[in-house]
Amino acid sequence: MFAALGRLASRRPWYIIAAWVVLTVLVTAFHPSIKATTDQADFLPDKYDSIRAYSLIADAFGDEANASGGATILFDHEDGSALSAADLAKVQQIAAGLKPGSAFGAAEKNGSGATPLVQLPGDGKQRAGLVTLDLAPGVTGQDQSDMDQVKTLRSDLDDATEGTGLRAQVGGTLAQNYDQSQSGGNAEKLVVLATVLLLIILLGVIFRSVLVTLLPLITVIFFLAPLSAGLDNYAAKLFGLQKDDSTAVIIDIVLFGIGTDYILFFLFRYRERMRSHRVAATDRAARVAEHRSAVEYAVTRAGEATASAGGAVFIAFMTLALSTLGMFKSMGPNLAIAVAVTVLAALTLVPALTSVFGRALFWPSKKWRNEPKEAGFGRVGDALGKHPARFALVSGGVLVVLAVFALGFNPTFDLTSANASQSTESAKVDTLKVDRGFSAGAGTPTILVLHSKDDKPLTPAEITSFYGAISKIKGISLGGAAAATGGDAAAALSQIPSTPTLPVTVNLDNDPASDAALAFVKDTLRPEVDAAAPEGTEALVTGITAVFVDFKSAMNRDYLVVFPVAAAITILILMLVLRSLVAPWYLMVSVALGFAATLGAATLTFQDIGGQSGLIFMLPLLVYLFVVALGTDYNILMVTRLREEAQEGKGPREAAAWAVRHAGPTVAAAGLILAGTFASLMFGGNSFLVTLGFAISFGIALAAFVMALFFTPAITALVGHAAWWPGHGDEAAPERDHATH
Repeated sequence: MFAALGRLASRRPWYIIAAWVVLTVLVTAFHPSIKATTDQADFLPDKYDSIRAYSLIADAFGDEANASGGATILFDHEDGSALSAADLAKVQQIAAGLKPGSAFGAAEKNGSGATPLVQLPGDGKQRAGLVTLDLAPGVTGQDQSDMDQVKTLRSDLDDATEGTGLRAQVGGTLAQNYDQSQSGGNAEKLVVLATVLLLIILLGVIFRSVLVTLLPLITVIFFLAPLSAGLDNYAAKLFGLQKDDSTAVIIDIVLFGIGTDYILFFLFRYRERMRSHRVAATDRAARVAEHRSAVEYAVTRAGEATASAGGAVFIAFMTLALSTLGMFKSMGPNLAIAVAVTVLAALTLVPALTSVFGRALFWPSKKWRNEPKEAGFGRVGDALGKHPARFALVSGGVLVVLAVFALGFNPTFDLTSANASQSTESAKVDTLKVDRGFSAGAGTPTILVLHSKDDKPLTPAEITSFYGAISKIKGISLGGAAAATGGDAAAALSQIPSTPTLPVTVNLDNDPASDAALAFVKDTLRPEVDAAAPEGTEALVTGITAVFVDFKSAMNRDYLVVFPVAAAITILILMLVLRSLVAPWYLMVSVALGFAATLGAATLTFQDIGGQSGLIFMLPLLVYLFVVALGTDYNILMVTRLREEAQEGKGPREAAAWAVRHAGPTVAAAGLILAGTFASLMFGGNSFLVTLGFAISFGIALAAFVMALFFTPAITALVGHAAWWPGHGDEAAPERDHATH
């Protein structure tokens, strides 16, 4: 099959290029439009209590009744001095004058829902006032147009406080989403720019060629990126997947990084063939034949490794579809689609473009056809062939030592702060409100929902009983309408409609995204609220903290499902590619060690040295998928080359030495470029991208420069002929095709 693709690309390149152009134009022009979501609750299935509670509130009062979807305004003096009576009156005047717009409705509905409530800190110092705004009817808070109202609100508040000595800053969920979208867009542009510059520099240094440097950029920018984006929308529409724009930057990195890797797999084989088969420069017909033969040879030889490696990555990403979380259900297919189009391009489009470029591909370099003398990889390969046990022990020891630090990994579920820069206004509000005397949960309410099981209106006795029970729970304070009535159930009864569902807003004493808050909601608040529900009713807890608690439960389930399935499928692919039942197992052990070492390095860097209390909870899953998949890529490339050398009659140690000599430059160049592209995520400006960029780039570096270059060939040399049992794939192969010899 790969030989046939090679012949097609070498003899009919314009057909392939035209097909890619037509496909890209059609998909880009006619793909469906899919609206992205920023609401973390949208990524959880409705079987979880937090989502059920949201649904009950929405059924009874509309989507806008979920107060956690709005915005919080903090009024204070910059010097932290107390607000005077005149200041408080002005704050109340400004709050009362806030007009319902396209995003915001009346704030903190206290029955009549007319005037926003001004909350004061519980320390009595009155250094700030807090106003919470709900969303207007029909507003989801997820559209960019909704979030853009934050900009208008901030401008209106600046005008309203001018000359008063007051400062008004906007935080809360909608403001956090807006700030995240702004910083996220800037981060994506910066990351892509850094990636492009890095590719230009590295490819320029490696090949000293203009066209080789531009080839990955042309392929990704004009073909892979638009085609992948369009196909993502088709997949989202067809399978009902959520779309999360925060993953766009990761997909960009996958396209540039993995795309360049697979292009290198082809180019190194093409250059190798051109170096070994020279013809007279004056014989034009011979030069054309030589060039076509080299393209066909490169596709034939690199095709199996590229398709197998891409297949392993594709399957690894697709296992995310088994996740219970919508964010991973959408991310997995999106990444898998990006990999699929990349593999297809590496096997067809890139060889076709190479055929068109001809000998000009490596211009202006004049020495590209000269094999470097005494190459470093040759010396390394010779040393490894003579002393494989030493190489296996040292490289394996590095992985084991780093893996030990993974035992200290502590997950954190603070998605908001992880996905946004701490320099944003919404982040500053979260910090400042605590400094001004408010509880950490003020402005980010937790909602207790009392619901009648028979869907009949709640009775006064049921509401009174519930209010009395929850007012005794330690660790929370009543907020919103409950706070306005002093927790008086009788007074509250006059302010709520007759309904089977009663939401009660409370504030947590702890930061809603902290580990302490999550533990409190899971172990204390939910059991006590459940016990407070009168007979015939049920009581649920929702809000951002409860969502995070359910996220944690979902992730724990996903770890038990996604990890084993991804590993099992990867082993199966290795068995099919290598036709062996032995080699795949120690290859997977090496990759597993690489995963643990990567997580350990991240834990050591950010927790032990950096002093962070924890790392974002999804990091192990993302590292596992990228390191396992991409680590397998490099292992496949090295082992298939080792098998090829063995098939030429070399012994296990000699084959390992020559595999490092020949495949080493490809692995090193691909690993360096891919690690560099993922490292560019560290320019993203938020802690999640910084941590993810470091972890994946470090893991890829380990996979390329420790596992694939040293550990895997050393172990294979030590295992010897038995590594290929029962297929004996290292035995001499029959002549397969004239283009491969």
